[in-house]
Amino acid sequence: MKTYSWLFLALLVTAGSLASAQSAKVPSQTILFGAAYYEEYSPTDRLDEDIRLMKAANITVVRIAESTWGTLEPQEGVFDFSHVDRVLNAMDKAGIKVIVGTPTYAVPTWLAREHPDVLAITPQGPGIYGRRQNMDITNPNFRAAAERVIVALIDHVKDHPSVIGYQVDNETKSYDTSGPNVQAAFVKWMQARHPDLNKLNHDFGLDYWSNRINRWEDFPSANGSINASISAAFAEFQRGLVTEYLGWQASLIRQHDRPDQFLTQNFDLDWRGYSYGIQTEVNHFDAARALDVAGIDIYHPTQDHLTGTEIALGGDIARSMRGGQNYLVMETEAQGFPEWTPYPGQLRLQAFSHLASGANMLEYWHWSTTNNAAETYWRGLLSQDEKPNPTYDEAATIGKDLARLGPELVNMKKQNRIAIYVSNRALTAFNAFKFGWGSRTTYNDVMRPFYDALYRMNEEVDFIDPSTTDLSRYKLIVVPALYAASDAEIEHLNAFAKSGGHLIYTFKSGFSDENVKVRSGEQGGPVAEAAGIHYNQFTIPEGVSLEGDPYHVGDKENSARWWMEFVTPTTAKVIAQYHHPVWGKYAAITRNTYGKGEVTYIGFMPSDALAEKIMKEAAERANLWGPQQTLHFPTIMRSGVLANGKAVHYVLNYTPAPAQASYGFPSGKDLLSGTAVQKDGTVALPAWGAAIVEEDSPTRP
Repeated sequence: MKTYSWLFLALLVTAGSLASAQSAKVPSQTILFGAAYYEEYSPTDRLDEDIRLMKAANITVVRIAESTWGTLEPQEGVFDFSHVDRVLNAMDKAGIKVIVGTPTYAVPTWLAREHPDVLAITPQGPGIYGRRQNMDITNPNFRAAAERVIVALIDHVKDHPSVIGYQVDNETKSYDTSGPNVQAAFVKWMQARHPDLNKLNHDFGLDYWSNRINRWEDFPSANGSINASISAAFAEFQRGLVTEYLGWQASLIRQHDRPDQFLTQNFDLDWRGYSYGIQTEVNHFDAARALDVAGIDIYHPTQDHLTGTEIALGGDIARSMRGGQNYLVMETEAQGFPEWTPYPGQLRLQAFSHLASGANMLEYWHWSTTNNAAETYWRGLLSQDEKPNPTYDEAATIGKDLARLGPELVNMKKQNRIAIYVSNRALTAFNAFKFGWGSRTTYNDVMRPFYDALYRMNEEVDFIDPSTTDLSRYKLIVVPALYAASDAEIEHLNAFAKSGGHLIYTFKSGFSDENVKVRSGEQGGPVAEAAGIHYNQFTIPEGVSLEGDPYHVGDKENSARWWMEFVTPTTAKVIAQYHHPVWGKYAAITRNTYGKGEVTYIGFMPSDALAEKIMKEAAERANLWGPQQTLHFPTIMRSGVLANGKAVHYVLNYTPAPAQASYGFPSGKDLLSGTAVQKDGTVALPAWGAAIVEEDSPTRP
């Protein structure tokens, strides 16, 4: 069977096969605390000393093996598990649990030499050996080698008492693999979805610039396409490659592991020098279905730039991948880059910030620091001298607290009533055009200010996507830049409002259909209908503000940026109007009664301060303003319900000065200090400090 045939068939059955993934094997007795550990990298034999330092810091788990395929299998079919065995035995003796990673994200030199076709062909040309994640994850020679090493590794370690689970691959993407085999599979995928070639040409607008495809044999490589519909379809196909690949690894492991061992993956986020937004190359909601528990890698600025926003964002995304299930932080920074060396107190604050979003494990990347190669200056808990330092010493205080409190804090549940609706399809389509020629502003740049605004005022959110069928648990849904969506997808959101929900659409929502074809009727389509508006022109704003500064943010912040639409209400009420000598007649924000609920439309990109005021008004209208909102960044409160039925409130101080935080919930106790906290009292927080207040009585069901 040709490569594209098995790949095509696998992609067709992926969705059905993932639905049967297990989900109840994750250890839940306590919060796990640890680091990635690479004994293979150590310039000296330090295993015993590392174990001693780990025990002193109350480390309870390590992740191993995911980066060392060339050490595990130095020649094809010849395995050397000596490093793995040494670590497993030492960790077991010390009572430290182990997560084993499949080592498939960095191929060994012999594989690239013997089968050079395993290196991905990308739009930039054939891959060159050297960097990691340079392979074609669909290549049969890669798959055969990956299967061999996975099976050998799992069979070797599965019965070891220290092994509690497996990480599937590492921060997996498609790596832009797009050679002839992948293009052929894409054509088959397209043919299955769009069997009528004439209709495909019409729906994708392929008559433009003579891009019309008159025979399937003429289908060109997507790499050179100037058609956003083709490019978006290919991006969706590539995300499907990731989903299929992770599902394949998960299925393979489940044929060999122990029934009590779990599967996870360390998903990462869009990157801006740190974790930033929705991942462009992976559909997290689809891919996570093959796992038992979602894992996440979260990196963020520190020192004077530490806000906790990226910690909360990554945690909220990870928790949402599997419908509110607790998640594992597979990687986060200890010292990290030189500019991330934490101030005293920040490592503790960061740790409790992760738990505040629902993390059941916190692992640093990594334990020690490499002495060679690309990540020499990405430091772990220990630096190259591998001796204790202030960051390690602070980690030890976290470990001590988790040894005491972990069994109580584990499995905290959240009952959020606000959701942000995100879509990989809309992301790809939006990024194809952004805000005009030369614009570098992306979908995530639109989404983040709305998320960040809610974060600053302590409104907690879930993330939902087109696969989310039940919206009834939410009272407010924010939909940023839903550029490409089907009528059915939009009607699903509109039905939420019609049944009584509060729905916010921003500009560029509903502009094109699911095939990135601009709707030729009412622009915005079903979005405009539900919002009670219409528009057919737009521009890049210059010197545009809101008439009368209705949100009282001041001249500098009362501004439109990036994009504005010339909105005219039909049934909607105008909430804000543009202030401009020409564009002043158009609405900027409208609100429409729709069934039992309401639809708000924001026709421009507000400043950060203005976005926060708009979100505040929306939360108040949805009756989602409570004691948590008496606090505001830099004091953050994130809440949940513990397994014992008691509500818990993480109170986090993101400033270098001590603070007193008002506390409006029922009386409780700070679990970290043991101090009683009274209703309508205050919580004392040290500089970069945290409190964890557990209410005295269980919440009412």
